[in-house]
Amino acid sequence: MRKYTFAALLAATVATPALAQEAAPFTGLRVEGIVGYDRVGVEDLDDDQDGVTYGAGIGYDVQFGAGVAGVEAEITDSTVDECQSGVLVTGDELCAQVGRDIYVGGRIGTLVGANTLLYGKAGYTNARLQTEYDPVTGDNVEEGDNLDGVRLGAGLEHAIGPNSFVKAEYRYSNYESGFEKHQGVVGIGFRF
Repeated sequence: MRKYTFAALLAATVATPALAQEAAPFTGLRVEGIVGYDRVGVEDLDDDQDGVTYGAGIGYDVQFGAGVAGVEAEITDSTVDECQSGVLVTGDELCAQVGRDIYVGGRIGTLVGANTLLYGKAGYTNARLQTEYDPVTGDNVEEGDNLDGVRLGAGLEHAIGPNSFVKAEYRYSNYESGFEKHQGVVGIGFRF
């Protein structure tokens, strides 16, 4: 009888780490698509512009108990495109278009239920800003700038299956030249 009891205890001890690994829904490689609200502004100007941001991301997370840490990268674009007339002279036009945004960073979070993760994120971001000035007389002047910045954010991610999840996230990005973004996004993704 002792042999059977010992064998049962040994089997339970060996199986417990395997069960713990299977119950870690936030571990592994993930890919996701995102879409959301994009508010773009320039410091000291009251003329913020609204649009839609959309893109894709990839990341890798490791769950350790109730904690999760990971790295991530993302590329997005924006529909923010603004033109103003009469900037320097009557009839001229200045247009600014927000382009692609590349982000690389990390996140750390904690479980708030069996399948929900609350996390914070931080990292480097680089946005493209394209401007075009039409002076009415003469040739148009076009200029494109890549602006470096820092992104901070927080979000909730919920596992909806063994390999899929949905998320909602707020993030703030601060770039060179007083340029900034406030974004609220939702996403859906898959974990491998």
